[in-house]
Amino acid sequence: MTSGDATTRWTPDPTFYPSPREAVTAPAEKLAYVAAFDRTASRPDAIVVLDTDPDSPDYGRVVGWTDLPYVGDELHHFGWNACSSALCPTAPHPHVERRYLIVPGLRSSRIHVIDTQPDPRQPQIVKVIGPEELAKRAGYSRPHTVHCGPDGIYLSALGGADGAEGPGGIAVLDHTTFEVRGAWEADRGPQFLAYDLWWHLTQDVLVTSEWGTPSMIEDGIIGELLLGRRYGHAIHFWDLAKRHHLQRVDLGDAYQMPLELRPAHDPSKSYGFVGVVISVEDLSASVWLWHRDGDAWAVTKVIDIPAEPADPADLPDLLKPFGAVPPLVTDIDLSVDDRFLYVSCWGTGELRQYDISDPLHPVQTGSVRLGGVVRRTAHPSAPDEALAGGPQMVEVSRDGRRVYVSNSLYGAWDDQFYPDGVGAWLAKLDVDVEAGGLTPDERFFRISRRSGSLPRW
Repeated sequence: MTSGDATTRWTPDPTFYPSPREAVTAPAEKLAYVAAFDRTASRPDAIVVLDTDPDSPDYGRVVGWTDLPYVGDELHHFGWNACSSALCPTAPHPHVERRYLIVPGLRSSRIHVIDTQPDPRQPQIVKVIGPEELAKRAGYSRPHTVHCGPDGIYLSALGGADGAEGPGGIAVLDHTTFEVRGAWEADRGPQFLAYDLWWHLTQDVLVTSEWGTPSMIEDGIIGELLLGRRYGHAIHFWDLAKRHHLQRVDLGDAYQMPLELRPAHDPSKSYGFVGVVISVEDLSASVWLWHRDGDAWAVTKVIDIPAEPADPADLPDLLKPFGAVPPLVTDIDLSVDDRFLYVSCWGTGELRQYDISDPLHPVQTGSVRLGGVVRRTAHPSAPDEALAGGPQMVEVSRDGRRVYVSNSLYGAWDDQFYPDGVGAWLAKLDVDVEAGGLTPDERFFRISRRSGSLPRW
């Protein structure tokens, strides 16, 4: 039976898991889907397929490539149409299938629906949702983050419709027809800036973070706005069922751009982590824990990462006056067992691993250096190849034994911090899940020196 372009299932997808514990025991991934974008916008962006099976003769190689139909999309984040949240008892949709990639263009406001069946190595574009449909039905533009929820596809967006700077917010798409249902918010309260969203499903709590409006981000960091403390610096808590704003928690305006949200996977826990890109007071980066405080929510800074001193002659123009490289925490990720938190320091070229068994007191257990504004640390498999960029987008395998990182952030930011070119590379790291620690896999490292085709997760 079909609905639109999608196949309706009457038994749960076998890749759905009712608990994090069961998800950890899932079979290892065989393929990885990666976004590649062309900074010059002279050719289309693409979804690239990599072989991740260590027993395959194609291990670490590109085995599929799907060009998008237009140029200038700037792919950034993307996600599945459905996942284990479909098993949520409050809004069950066990018939949906984890099959379609929902791939938004951050610059174009186009949304691409890509079918990974019947051949996962040759995904096919089955639908393109134009910017006018997103604007008309939801009132948003500049789609960013995709999460599959129990009642639909949740899509965060940075801008408003018809050229409006904001407010940004969340659009909801249908699981199977992919039609834009509308804006999620029934009462947004003081929320205006937008970025990421996540939730505590069993507690009917949604959390959102802040970056900036389209004009604040599309040409890179604007120094006057950063020093004026005008980028986002708060996170928001919502009633997930009623779609009402509950509470704004300000981290303090020195802590600019709290971006990625990572709630505990354990449904009985009421905490999560948010990474903050930069402090305007000392260029440090930080990670904060949100948690219950009686009937309200609070945040506590649990990780501080200082800037690294550097010779101004080695720095891009944006950083020369400061004589230091900020870590620039641009992504974080949490293992499914809630044991390890991974923190990308894109500026200094480092991926850090923390044991967060005690969430209020993380302990660093691992670190790998690759790239960096000044260091340009090489990968062990190519010791003579100085790398630009740094660990940026991070993906952790379900069993927690593998971590994948790519090096590009956002075209305009790439240009500012790596003005001689960020290149394009992607690496896999092996994890010691007992004691902690990270080791680069010398068999799995992809690099391109072309100015375009930058890989992102």
